[in-house]
Amino acid sequence: MSKLDDLFIKNREWAESITREQPDFFETLSKQQKPDYLWIGCADSRVPANEIVNLMPGEVFVHRNIANVVVHSDLNCLSVIQFAVDVLKVKHIMVVGHYGCGGIHAALGTEEHGLIDNWLRHIKDVYRFHKEELDAETDEKRKFDLLCELNVIEQVTNVCQTSIVQNAWRRGQELHVHGWVYGIDNGLIKDLDVTVSSE
Repeated sequence: MSKLDDLFIKNREWAESITREQPDFFETLSKQQKPDYLWIGCADSRVPANEIVNLMPGEVFVHRNIANVVVHSDLNCLSVIQFAVDVLKVKHIMVVGHYGCGGIHAALGTEEHGLIDNWLRHIKDVYRFHKEELDAETDEKRKFDLLCELNVIEQVTNVCQTSIVQNAWRRGQELHVHGWVYGIDNGLIKDLDVTVSSE
């Protein structure tokens, strides 16, 4: 039996477990999608959005990429934000980074990684914006953690500056943008206290 066969078995077990607990769950889920939350997070396999906040499928709309970056030219990310804000009418966008992020670590170094280096350039820009503060940090782990946090803060700003979010606020739509960091070592989320709720 291949590993992929195992995934189909696990899927059936999971669906059966949910159905036992809530017999009409999938029928209800298939008829609506009304999440209050958009999670913009890292693609890291150790950071599963729904599980971290203990919510079921259908309760969080999710976009993930390397190092939770929001770039004004990334049509994939912008399309997700637009759908979440304009169609689903989410009330909260959480940009969620995590400590121990491989993308952040790679951006801190000088080694070449290929195509991903173009994406990591955005994180290197965050470093450049905060160079004085980061260079003053002599503890390497703390510098790494600090860049993880500063990257989230910059991405919150980038989300807020999208025409999608700006237009929602101009319309008076309730929408809050938050910046969080997840600790892989303890499973806890840290609020970076950078929530923005209007222009």
